[in-house]
Amino acid sequence: MNFKLPKNERLHSKKLIKELFDKGSSFFLYPFKVMVLDAPAGFDETHQVLFSVSKRKIRKAVDRNLIKRRMKEAYRLHKSEILAPELPKKLIGLIYVSSELATFPIIEKKITKILKVLAENSNSTNSDT
Repeated sequence: MNFKLPKNERLHSKKLIKELFDKGSSFFLYPFKVMVLDAPAGFDETHQVLFSVSKRKIRKAVDRNLIKRRMKEAYRLHKSEILAPELPKKLIGLIYVSSELATFPIIEKKITKILKVLAENSNSTNSDT
């Protein structure tokens, strides 16, 4: 059980972020917009995730950072039970779109749902091939 969130699990490559936004598919689960893309060929790392909070929606940097910390913590706690290492690697973008500050239990519940949806989608594409 690895509950860490090291740098290699965070999406920080500008090239991969651009590819995620250009080619990735998305779905909406309020208060998140989720962008997903299968990792490119030759990508042997873990799933990578991007956390984003709009400056237009949440004006104060302190509040934006609070939301990002809550998102990272919820992802960190639930990633191991949902995203199995044998699944194809994915690039995931979690974009917070609400203009209100959500509490940690709400964010945790939504991120858990998002990870379940991603795992189900991965399992269905694996069984098709």
